Amino acid sequence: MNRYVVVASVLALAVTGACGSDSSSGGTSGGAKKITLIQGIANEPFYISMYCGAKEEAAKQGVQLSVQAPAQWDVAQQTQVVTSVAASRPKAVLIAPVDKDAMAGPVRQLGGNGSKVIFVDTDLSDQSLGLSRISSDNKLGGQLAAQTLAKQIGDKGKVVVLAPKKGIATTDDRVTGFKEEIAKHPNIKLVSEQYPGDEAGKATEIVNGELSKNPDLSGIFAANLVTGEGAGAALKQAKKTGAVKLVEFDASPKQVEDLKAGTIQALISQEPLDIGRQGIDQAVAALDGKPVTKQIKTQLVAVTKDNVDQPDIAKYLYKQSC
Repeated sequence: MNRYVVVASVLALAVTGACGSDSSSGGTSGGAKKITLIQGIANEPFYISMYCGAKEEAAKQGVQLSVQAPAQWDVAQQTQVVTSVAASRPKAVLIAPVDKDAMAGPVRQLGGNGSKVIFVDTDLSDQSLGLSRISSDNKLGGQLAAQTLAKQIGDKGKVVVLAPKKGIATTDDRVTGFKEEIAKHPNIKLVSEQYPGDEAGKATEIVNGELSKNPDLSGIFAANLVTGEGAGAALKQAKKTGAVKLVEFDASPKQVEDLKAGTIQALISQEPLDIGRQGIDQAVAALDGKPVTKQIKTQLVAVTKDNVDQPDIAKYLYKQSC
């Protein structure tokens, strides 16, 4: 998740040219239940994969699904999307809030207009909002990243953590989990925790600086795709690809290519298709007056060059289109 993409329009259909979209986002008239998925950002493989899972389940459940997303991972842009969707009053909304506090007001607007709200991937600090929260156990994912990186560097050396910014529920939890686990490894020292925003170029600058300060750096944990992209670029520039081990979150097609090429040593991959499927299931249950599960945690796996081609790993590799 959390990919910075530059496109012309502030409001963008996340699946344009990729998955396609079913009709408009709202309305309560007509026979079919109308559900809108509001993604964190447009045209990002994690969210495309989530849409694919939701689309598949929506077809099975006989509900009408549409999708919208901001062009950038940005509170103001997602607020505009939410305001537009709220005005159309869909029966239910699946949403990945881009900030765990700043998006509380817009989400209240959705509920105030009568939509059932289900959080997918990210959520809010205010636990009174939303009927269900479906996501990876991101703290556990951070722990898995620390264990994986420790193994890659022989359980000793200096490491750096990169995350986009504080305030995003998912990446905050990943950093927390990583730090808690790495503290259990006495021969590994966390020398820096950096927040370059969702800007690969800024992440590259930061890693270049860390390499200058710590020429003996052993490893990097990048908490999302963009920071990982920037870290990988810095390692290439410094000719330290493979020498400094890189573990990052998510498994887009480009990340999988880089894993196979040796630029990345491991990917902590989520199961976005399952998040999408379960989001639809919980929304339909809420609309039918049936019990809703308050919190659902989906699976994570460490993908390496050794297991990436195994059949049981395929469901963890993200899609560029449905």
